[in-house]
Amino acid sequence: MPTPARFISILFLAAGIFFAGYVANRQEDPAEASASDEEAVHYTCPMHPQYRSDHPGDCPICGMRLEPADDAGTGFDPESQNQPGTVQISAARQQLIGVRTEEVRLASSPYTLRVPGRITVDDQRLYRIIAAADGWIVELGHNTVGRFVERDQLLASYYTRDLLGTERLFLLSIGTSESLQKGDAGAASIRTGTSLIPQYPVDSLRGLGMSDLQIEEIQRTRTAAPSVRIYSPVGGFVLARNVSPGQRFDKGTEFYRIADIGHVWVMTDIFEKDREFVKPGALASIRYQGREFQARLSDALPQLDPATRTLKTRFELDNPGNILLPDMFVDVEVRLDTPPAVTVPAEAVIDSGRRKTVYVEQENGVFEPRLVETGWRLEDRIQIIGGLEPGERIVVSGNFLIDSESRMRLPATAPVPMTGNPASAKDPVCGMDVDPNSPHTLKLQHDGKTFYFCSDSCRKSFEADPGQYVREEMAAQDGKEKREPL
Repeated sequence: MPTPARFISILFLAAGIFFAGYVANRQEDPAEASASDEEAVHYTCPMHPQYRSDHPGDCPICGMRLEPADDAGTGFDPESQNQPGTVQISAARQQLIGVRTEEVRLASSPYTLRVPGRITVDDQRLYRIIAAADGWIVELGHNTVGRFVERDQLLASYYTRDLLGTERLFLLSIGTSESLQKGDAGAASIRTGTSLIPQYPVDSLRGLGMSDLQIEEIQRTRTAAPSVRIYSPVGGFVLARNVSPGQRFDKGTEFYRIADIGHVWVMTDIFEKDREFVKPGALASIRYQGREFQARLSDALPQLDPATRTLKTRFELDNPGNILLPDMFVDVEVRLDTPPAVTVPAEAVIDSGRRKTVYVEQENGVFEPRLVETGWRLEDRIQIIGGLEPGERIVVSGNFLIDSESRMRLPATAPVPMTGNPASAKDPVCGMDVDPNSPHTLKLQHDGKTFYFCSDSCRKSFEADPGQYVREEMAAQDGKEKREPL
């Protein structure tokens, strides 16, 4: 059992150790103390990241459960907000959400325009056989729609009441011409019009629809034909046949429609935005079931279809072997070379209708929203007219997630910035909201500040007394600041 003196010594030793530890804690380095404070966990609301708390709980705004905030860069760094809507994202989180950036470039790149096409008949190679007189069909050949007919092939024959009388007059004119006794010399001259036979009987037979081929046969055989024969004027496909055996017809009736498809047209629909790149004479590749043909754009002006708002353009090509038939569908590829322009991938632009936004990478994972003006779009690239400069880096993947976070941190009244001009402005005369980036908006410099106007009358009113409107604007601004809560 310890003596009273030994017990008192142990008590004093314990008191000394406790006092030394207390003094050491009181003299801790202030830098280390501040570091420990910075390492304290903070909590924030997923829907209202501007609210922060040092203890868990519920958000007083929406009631959602608070979550630990990542102040190391996975969220938002308030000190990095140079422009409204700017966000900062750490490299780890960029990799997690798939953020990918690309440099804006000024270049001219080849582009292939791919559109569907439809084969049509060349109007200059379409032949319509029309009845020259009243009559009725005597005989028809095997030439239904879709069949191929040769040149000078017999299609049909018909009878007309003036046929026999006209043939007799023609045969009498042959008998009175002694120069025709030399065989076929006279027959060969009927087509050229140098025959010694009086022209009236020949023209009368032609007026009944008789071809020169049959007239020469009557002249050679000296025998009247019982009917007028219809021969094919060209080798091609029968597109239409409007007669049948024994059918009566009137003068002007269309017998046949025959097309020579050795040379065809390809009709395509091209959007107005692509018209500036497709010039007359442009070469195109026509593809059909593994076969490829070369075509050239016609110099005929394209026709605008008001229903589809597309331009009807025409490509012309040779059709060896009649492989391409009318109304077939083909694929048309036109190789284009765009002029040098600032272009970005289409997925980099967030189009909300009235605004087109891209996110520009500044440094250390800081992304700034930027309004841009766009031009043409070809395949997966969009031309940028204003808002970006070559050499800047923009987000091309994962930008929708960045945009969501940027919108949550953007005040409701804060506009998205655009290089050069604000995103919105107010006419100081009438108070109307105007777009300062529009080419139709009028503007005026006064005392180093730019004012925007909706019309020329408002601008003239401002020029007459600028001080009045400046004072009104300053008074309105002062009233707004007084109404805002502290």
